[in-house]
Amino acid sequence: MKKTLLVLSLLIAPVVIYLSCSKVLPGAPADDEILDGPVESLTSEQKRMFLRGDVAFNDEVFTKETGLGPIFVATSCGTCHAGDGKGHPFSTLTRFGQSDTISNQFLHLGGPQLQHRGINGFQPETIPAGATFSSFTPPANTGLGFLEAVSDATLLSLADENDADGDGISGRPNWIAVPQYAMLRPGTVVRGGKYIGRFGKKAAVYDLLQQTVNAYNQDMGINSSYEYLNTYNGQIADPEVTNQTVQDVVFYLQTLKAPVQRTPNDADVQAGRQIFQTINCGKCHTPQMQTGSSPIAALSNKTFFPFSDFLLHDMGPGLNDGYTEGTAVPAEWRTPPLWGLGLSKNSQGGRYFLLHDGRARSIEEAINLHGGEAQGSRNAFQQLSASDRAKLIKFLESL
Repeated sequence: MKKTLLVLSLLIAPVVIYLSCSKVLPGAPADDEILDGPVESLTSEQKRMFLRGDVAFNDEVFTKETGLGPIFVATSCGTCHAGDGKGHPFSTLTRFGQSDTISNQFLHLGGPQLQHRGINGFQPETIPAGATFSSFTPPANTGLGFLEAVSDATLLSLADENDADGDGISGRPNWIAVPQYAMLRPGTVVRGGKYIGRFGKKAAVYDLLQQTVNAYNQDMGINSSYEYLNTYNGQIADPEVTNQTVQDVVFYLQTLKAPVQRTPNDADVQAGRQIFQTINCGKCHTPQMQTGSSPIAALSNKTFFPFSDFLLHDMGPGLNDGYTEGTAVPAEWRTPPLWGLGLSKNSQGGRYFLLHDGRARSIEEAINLHGGEAQGSRNAFQQLSASDRAKLIKFLESL
């Protein structure tokens, strides 16, 4: 009998401990409350690659001994993208050049990115005399693979460079040169030897491989074989980051899930969505888009909801920083996707830092700073009743 009681107590004890702990320990956050995590339907090998990329992106911190610098901005990828979310003014980047689109005349002086920190014995960069510059707050990382999988034809179908429909909105692509290592996507459209950019504040980056290679080199001073090939037209014997690690990080960025909308059935959220359309915010912040064929099956032919057309728009003199990239003139900015907007504060110290440089401290302030092609929508927003403005903001915060 005693033996039986002992066996039962041993069997019951773990259950009691588990139930006790479950009342004390917090549960995992809901999927719509976080930005990180993989897309669905990855294979086992793809999940392993995602995890390797996750570790390289979020856990690897570079030092002088592992290749950092000699001048740099940050010591890791995760420094600028905590929880894969938006950056903070502390992690804001400075890019410099000039106000015309001929080419960046300051590349020999460290352009386009200011590396304002240096390891011992090296002086950080300063902005050269005569250069214009702009501050870029790091964007959220999630859902990027869906954008990469959109066809050029889809983006061109949204463009209206000469405002043919007369609505005052004339989005256009940024036509850029691509690096030598670029892997051109199927259906790539070429005009005058230039290609459609889709990443970055001014859509001056072709794909996530270029974005990753640039970040390693410009943010952390880390050389890769890709960067060496593009800069020196040759290979490097001992790169500071391996090609496999670069590819793992690219895959991680490609397969981060899209943000999940919260409370979509709330009556005020639904009313706010209708107001969003009524005042023509959706003309640039396109709610829905479709991917094309992708080598990653989980991204192929998927409908997603970025609330962006990923095109350049003239945002007026108030947002003119005098800085160009590719064919993007100073007042032109790529429409930022609004998905994940309501979670931005989680990685920004509990408050908003919006627009390309984080100058707006609230969604309402960001809207009121819109000009140029967005002037009409801004005016319409200002004419809404306080109740309707609150519903629109509630909708935007649900994204």
